Amino acid sequence: MSFTRRAALASAALLMVAQPVLAATPAKPAAQKTVKAAGSDFVPSAEAIKAHMGFLADDAMEGREAGTRGYDIAANYVAAQYALLGVKPAGGAGSYLQPVPLLAFRPVGEGVLTLTGADGKTTPLKYGEDYLPSGQAQAAELNLNAPLVFVGYGVVDASRNRDDFAGLDVKGKIVVMLSGAPTSIQTEERAHLSSPNTKRTEAEKRGAIGVITIPTTSGEKRRPFVRGLSGMKEWRVVWRNAQDVGSIRAPGAPALASVSLPGAEKLFAGAPTPLATVLAEAETPAGAVKGFDLPFKAQVALKTEIEKRESSNVVGLIEGSDPTLKAQTIVLSAHLDHIGVKENAKPGEDRINNGALDNASGIATLLEVARGFKNSKVRPKRSIVLLAVTAEEKGLVGSDYFATNPTVKKADIAADVNLDMPVLLYPFTDVIAFGADRSTIGAAVGRAAGRVGVALSGDPMPEEGLFTRSDHYRFVEQGVPSVFLMTGFQNGGEKAFTTFLKTNYHHPGDDLNQPIDYQAAAKFALVNYEIARELANQPERPVWKKGDFFGGAFAPAGHPSAAK
Repeated sequence: MSFTRRAALASAALLMVAQPVLAATPAKPAAQKTVKAAGSDFVPSAEAIKAHMGFLADDAMEGREAGTRGYDIAANYVAAQYALLGVKPAGGAGSYLQPVPLLAFRPVGEGVLTLTGADGKTTPLKYGEDYLPSGQAQAAELNLNAPLVFVGYGVVDASRNRDDFAGLDVKGKIVVMLSGAPTSIQTEERAHLSSPNTKRTEAEKRGAIGVITIPTTSGEKRRPFVRGLSGMKEWRVVWRNAQDVGSIRAPGAPALASVSLPGAEKLFAGAPTPLATVLAEAETPAGAVKGFDLPFKAQVALKTEIEKRESSNVVGLIEGSDPTLKAQTIVLSAHLDHIGVKENAKPGEDRINNGALDNASGIATLLEVARGFKNSKVRPKRSIVLLAVTAEEKGLVGSDYFATNPTVKKADIAADVNLDMPVLLYPFTDVIAFGADRSTIGAAVGRAAGRVGVALSGDPMPEEGLFTRSDHYRFVEQGVPSVFLMTGFQNGGEKAFTTFLKTNYHHPGDDLNQPIDYQAAAKFALVNYEIARELANQPERPVWKKGDFFGGAFAPAGHPSAAK
């Protein structure tokens, strides 16, 4: 549905009548500490952030799942706020909304995974005990019968002179690989190399026709195989192109199944190297696991339920003031969606996943930063794109759609500053700036944080691979230097963050009843405003540092953001 500025203004008026929480900051607000930054005229409003979160995390949004009525209401709200600020529509065709066509899919039934040895003897693997099937976005039915080849971790990394496929013939075969990547690899790079998309791409290049994944011993402890059973009925989502084909990485080598450690024992029966030896080597820092042919063919038969859905990103533009630099854009991104309504809830149990901190807080920050730019006495030199994306919870889908099909010139996207799930439950004193030190963004982040009096800290949870798990990463994959800020672990942050993850993350408890610190929210908005302002006004466009892993992978020589 097209959403123009006129429609946005009308909708805003209706929303304000229906929802008192949207009212402007009270004329006589309670006394509160003013958050300021040296040399800045922006004073963020804790009350405005509270009002935005109050609407977006309300039960009426029904958890804002992509493709639902609740999400669409939230998207129209954000568009209305853009219009009230006087932000230009930038979703295309004069609208704030960029349509994002989606394709949802999930496995039907248990599927079949059967091993056949050289002697013709068959060994069926058991659903739920030995394997879990993978849904296929591009095929309602998939049938394969091919030899199995074990490829270790399946990691290919030219910067480390590593190729786990070396010496192996995988053409026309199904590859079996360990999940994750060796711990000796730097955390953010390990997260990228661990990605199933990255690994399947390498498998497809070499002619493999499918991928089966087995866990490492440590991986099984972190995420037990049995947990996957509860997710088998969940829909996965990708965006679809003009031909209604789902955008799948490496479609020629699809994910076929996840196999448990007991199931892996069956795959490795009679293998040149016992599974126990493979798993022990995988736990060493180098993880130099060698691949080999497995003594089986695998018959795989999968059925998938597929349906089309519609959603939208919400895009606004604040034009820059510099005649030359305004052609370049700094993207401020945050995901608007959450995970919707809890299925199979008990009678009387809270069913709505409100997503107050994940990520109504990020969208509220985005809107408050937008207000800062619109009210500033000095316009930014570069243009600012305000991007609220859909389907982040489905795999960074909305950001991937925009980064691949931007409504502004792709080559002119200079940087992305991403806002995702700040844990605003304590007065934070430090932030973690994921990806900042990989490009010249790092210096800008340091100066901006210094003006607000906030320290910068390193990644406290490298094993989680957070660098690849939020929307900024889709811009990284297009060669755009990016940064993602998280509230840090100092001053009570570690306890607040870990408690939130254990109790309320992706749970109905992530609602407005939490002790949200709106002064901390205002401070978080100020830090992000200062970063965006620094990037918008600095003379030089952000570029990757020379020799950086991600710059080399996604911004080769000649790319606008390549290292100089």
